[in-house]
Amino acid sequence: MRLDIASISRVGGRPVNEDACGYWTSDQSCCWVVSDGAGGHGGGDVASRTVVSNVLKLFAARPEVSAEAIAGLVHDAQQALREQQRTSAHVRDMRATVAILMIDRARNVAIWGHVGDTRIYCFRRGHIFMKTRDHSVIQSMFEAGLGDFATLRHHPYRGVLLSALGGKEAFETSVAQSPLALEDGDALLMCTDGLWDHVEDATMEALLRSSGSGEDWLVAMEAELLKNADTNCDNYTAMTVWVHGGTQPPRLRQSTETTVVAPALHDGETTVVGHAADATSSGA
Repeated sequence: MRLDIASISRVGGRPVNEDACGYWTSDQSCCWVVSDGAGGHGGGDVASRTVVSNVLKLFAARPEVSAEAIAGLVHDAQQALREQQRTSAHVRDMRATVAILMIDRARNVAIWGHVGDTRIYCFRRGHIFMKTRDHSVIQSMFEAGLGDFATLRHHPYRGVLLSALGGKEAFETSVAQSPLALEDGDALLMCTDGLWDHVEDATMEALLRSSGSGEDWLVAMEAELLKNADTNCDNYTAMTVWVHGGTQPPRLRQSTETTVVAPALHDGETTVVGHAADATSSGA
């Protein structure tokens, strides 16, 4: 099984990029993580990078692909954030979402988990096969029949989360309880609300069907986002993983903006991105 990986993280119309994302890959197992520093709290950029770095470091030390492993990584990311909060008054109230995707390449299965409104999608045969449920006030209002997402998009509580890392209170973690058997052509997408808030699900599907690679798909979705967003739009971050059943390596193009935090961990590689100009595509 080959994996075509692409990622993008932009500052949007904000002064600081509070999103972060990264991945760790090996011949046996892989892990991707996306985090969004919660708006309105100081140190959101520190929070997201703390979450991403901690998840990848611990996964690299023990690359287990399971629901239990995801729950443990989320718990440890929460502890890392709480410890970081005690280092400075500037970051004591920081919060962050987290979305984690794992793939076991020997078994050709994926599993995922998340906290907050950073989403994970699985597209199969050009259509959404799975989408995570947001931990947010707007999601709860939608499920209560108080409006559709188009109507609720401008609600004053649209950015309020019901679950996030970094608080003293208990938080909700949603984890897939069983792995998904991957098929040739499956496309997995992880993205912060800065992207999915401006690119409708049906548009994601249509752009996927007309794209030749994960990188092409991200470029098309970014163009759609910029068409719909205002000049003060939120940071936006996305990572895609395309599954290929053949053995021919995918087209490679590595951006000089990618930050490699560890050139080699065990038999794998860790890459973290999250700068205003980041965009990368690679194969694994």
